[in-house]
Formats: sequence, structure tokens, C-alpha cells
Amino acid sequence: MGKLGAYEENSIVCGEASELLATLPEACIDLTVTSPPYDDLREYEGYVFEFEPVAAELWRVTKEGGVVVWVVGDATVDGSETGTSLRQALGFMELGFNLHDTMIYEKNSSTFPASPKSNRYTQIFEYMFVLGKGKVVAQLICDKANKWAGHSSFDGTIPPVPDYSPRTNIWRYVTSFNDKTSHPAPFPEALARDHIISWSNPGDVVLDPMVGSGTVPKMAKQLGRQWLGFDIAEEYVELARLRIEQTNPPLFAI
Repeated sequence: MGKLGAYEENSIVCGEASELLATLPEACIDLTVTSPPYDDLREYEGYVFEFEPVAAELWRVTKEGGVVVWVVGDATVDGSETGTSLRQALGFMELGFNLHDTMIYEKNSSTFPASPKSNRYTQIFEYMFVLGKGKVVAQLICDKANKWAGHSSFDGTIPPVPDYSPRTNIWRYVTSFNDKTSHPAPFPEALARDHIISWSNPGDVVLDPMVGSGTVPKMAKQLGRQWLGFDIAEEYVELARLRIEQTNPPLFAI
């Protein structure tokens, strides 16, 4: 058996996430980037997602220093947000993960914009919880332009301000107009790309245990990483495999 047990690297497997995760060896995954079908907001082939067994297995299979990026939001039920996202973040911490960063994925548009008669503002973001198993080593993306680039102290004791600094932890992406697939809620490709760049290195194994349309492994392939994906719906497994087959690796020398 290889380092992923019965599974080959660079493969998509059909099955329930926690059951398939349970067959992986301990400490074999460098980075997980995923989003669960939370709060029944997505109709997902009639399947029900259970958080606890998936989270426990992610703790077991993640390497020391590895990261889980958990993208999640909340439904509003009977006038209150459910708080599912926050409970899940705390659940990961109870397992031993560090909450390395609470990031925001801001969308350019909303499926259900608020009306003037609404009593709450348009919901336009999801949480991206960055969870570390031990100390996290990051490759931060530096694309925030500095207003005072090139300036330094008069006496030269402070080096010049660089042209760019690390971006903030609110990431904005265009949705609905790109990354078109038959999946009801695909990641923006740039979101998956940016997390893979930030929290992994070339050759690392990147996992998405609820792989959907295959955006995470597609970007992992383009970035010179190994990948593994699980999904309970055969339709999405076939979609993910097709998208990855049509992707030429790697596009980026990172």
C-alpha cells in the first residue's frame, strides 16, 4: 500500500466522507480544503451530512503542522441564524485543532438579496476557518499594494516599505459568473487556489472529502500538488474526474 493506504494519489473516490476517511492511514494529509453541505441549504442528492465523525477523522489523518480549511455558513431559521458554523469551529478546537485564523469569503453577489422591507441586510459572506494541527507554516500571498512603497526613514535605519504586503483575511471573489458546473455550489477556483498556495507546498497531498465538482483537486493539480477527493454522489464524482482530466498540470511554478 502507498502513503494513502488503499487509495492512489490523484484519484476521486465515491463514498461517504467519514467512512472513506476512516480507511486512510494516520497523518497522511498535508492540507484539506472543503465545504460541507451545511444546514440543508443545498439539496445534496438526499444525503445528510454529519459533522462529528468527519471532523474526528480529519484530525486523525492530518499531519502535524497540517491545515484544514473549512468553508461554512449558516441558514436563518425561525428568525435566527443557526450558528452551525461557530459550533463546528469549536468542535474542531475540542478535537485539538488550533483556530489559526477566522477568515471571510466575501461574494460579489447574493442569491437572495434583501428587499427594502427586510429586517436584515443581504447575506454575502461565508466563514473560512483555518484550523492547524500544531504549528502552521504559511506562504502568505503578498498582493496588497502599499501606499508608501519605497519610503524609508531619513537615517536609513528602517528599510524601504515593500511594494506589496500580505493581503487581509477577508478574501473577495466573483461568483455566479465563472467556474460554471452542474454542481449547486461550486467553489470559486481562485479561492481554492489561494488556500492551496497559502497552506501547502508542491508535492503535498491536498484532500477534499466532499469534493463536489472537483475544484480543489483541479487547482491542486495545476499547482503541482498531489490530491485526493471523496464524494457520496456518483454524479459529482464523474464530474470531478472529467474536470481534472481536462486540466493540464502544472500551470504555476510555486
